[in-house]
Amino acid sequence: MAALNALLDIDESTCVALNAEELIVERGVGKRVAIVGHFPFIDRVRQAAEVCWVLELRPRPGDLAASRAGEVLPQADVVALTGTLLLNHTFDNLMALCRPEAFVVLLGASAPLSPVLLERGIAAVSGTKVIDVKAAVRAVGEGATFRQIPGKRLLTMMRRESDAGRETPEEAR
Repeated sequence: MAALNALLDIDESTCVALNAEELIVERGVGKRVAIVGHFPFIDRVRQAAEVCWVLELRPRPGDLAASRAGEVLPQADVVALTGTLLLNHTFDNLMALCRPEAFVVLLGASAPLSPVLLERGIAAVSGTKVIDVKAAVRAVGEGATFRQIPGKRLLTMMRRESDAGRETPEEAR
C-alpha cells in the first residue's frame, strides 16, 4: 500500500505539514481517544486525553484486544485508524462503529492522501509523500525504519468543517 501511495498525484495545496501525532494530541486533549493500532506516540496521547484506548491485534500491556472495537469506538470522541484497515478489509466495519460526530483520522504509511476518504467520513488523512525517491529507496534497501527514512514529508489532508456530514458506507455504494 505504501508503494501505491507513492504513486498518487497528491494535491499538496489541500494538505498541511502536520504529523498525525500532533493532530491526535491536539484534538484529544481532555477527550476520549481510541487508537486502532499501537503507534509510537501512544504515551503522549495518554497524557493529554481523558482516556485513551489502544485496540491491537497483538495487544501489549495497557492495550485492548482489537475484538473490543464494538464497545470502545462508539464511546470515542477522537478515533485514530491505521491505514492498514484498508488492506485487511476492516475499514468499513470500524467506521460504522464510530459516532458521526467523532473526529476520525486515518494515518500511517498505508494511508493514502486521497480526498475520496474525506467523503467516507474521515476528518483527516495523515500520510507520507516521498519527495526524494533515491534517498528513500536507498534507506529502505538498507533496512531503515520508517523514522529513519529520509526524503519524505508527513502531510495531513483535512475535511473542511463545512463538509462535516458523514456518508455511510451504504450511501457511498
